[in-house]
Amino acid sequence: MCGQCILHSTGMSCTMRCPKNLRNGPCGGVLQTGRCEVLPERPCVWVQAWEGSQRLPLWRDGMTHLNKPVDWRLQETSSWANFLTHRDAYAPAGWRGYGLGERAR
Repeated sequence: MCGQCILHSTGMSCTMRCPKNLRNGPCGGVLQTGRCEVLPERPCVWVQAWEGSQRLPLWRDGMTHLNKPVDWRLQETSSWANFLTHRDAYAPAGWRGYGLGERAR
């Protein structure tokens, strides 16, 4: 219900379940067991995303790029409708996603 679904980029794991709302990878506190440091009874959504991406060869490269920040104005709206109308294309001024190994110029 974030309005900007990126399940295809995260091994079909919803990153909006991260208690820290991290959109581009795990925090530095993932436990050695693969559990969340904030909610240790739960697996880290980013560990699940990595594992899921390895099972989806067509989307495996989705884990190697940065996703734009969440536009909280779209929360509780339809991701499909936002995608089709390009409403989800908004990114903050000056933001540019880079793939792994790329640098800002």
